[in-house]
Amino acid sequence: MTDAEYVNIWMRPERPARGPKPIYSRAQITEAAVRIADAEGLEAATMRRIAAEIGAGAMSLYRYVPSRDNLVELMADRLMGEIDVTGMPSGDWRADLTRYADGLRAMWLRHPWIATVQRSLPSFGPNQLLLIERLMGVLDAFVSIDENLGLVAMLNSYVESSAREEISSAREVRRSGLSESEWMARSYPYVDRLVKSGEYPIFTKIVMEARQPHLSREDQFRYGLQRVLDCIAAALPAEHH
Repeated sequence: MTDAEYVNIWMRPERPARGPKPIYSRAQITEAAVRIADAEGLEAATMRRIAAEIGAGAMSLYRYVPSRDNLVELMADRLMGEIDVTGMPSGDWRADLTRYADGLRAMWLRHPWIATVQRSLPSFGPNQLLLIERLMGVLDAFVSIDENLGLVAMLNSYVESSAREEISSAREVRRSGLSESEWMARSYPYVDRLVKSGEYPIFTKIVMEARQPHLSREDQFRYGLQRVLDCIAAALPAEHH
């Protein structure tokens, strides 16, 4: 498809002006695709597989969703709709951003395949637009739009990198056939040797004194999130800390 032929999926009417009334909806197709991706990964959510799931012909689905990229855009926007931003901004920016961060993390952990989606170029679907309005509305009264973009990007980066690491770690543990504690125990003899060598004082301090590596995933996330929110607070006028 050339640039001249490209039409954003959100500008395409769901029902064509002519022809028979559609039997299926984009929402049905998107829901089926998300179910398949949740169970088997994003690559499994092909048009052929989705068609079988909803009882349609594979080629007929292209009337509703013209391309694979369009399908992924619909799926990603569907997931954005799971993040509850009702009532934002509430007047308590820290509570709002904490609730958003918790919702974003929970969405990633429910749908780990989202980590494989390239989303650097947003398509501005309806759920993403609602998120932009509500989430950026939280800080809009306190900072410039450019500062707002930077602060929200920092928050998103923290949540997404934390979720990616949690998803990747869980995948590695599953692949090994060990529990997470067994995985850690397997490394003990080597770690013990490094500590006793006396050559790595900072590493030894981490092993002997750090609490953070021993926290639950939830508590590790919470600890880091509070540091990010503290950084955001430092960018706001003093009366709003």
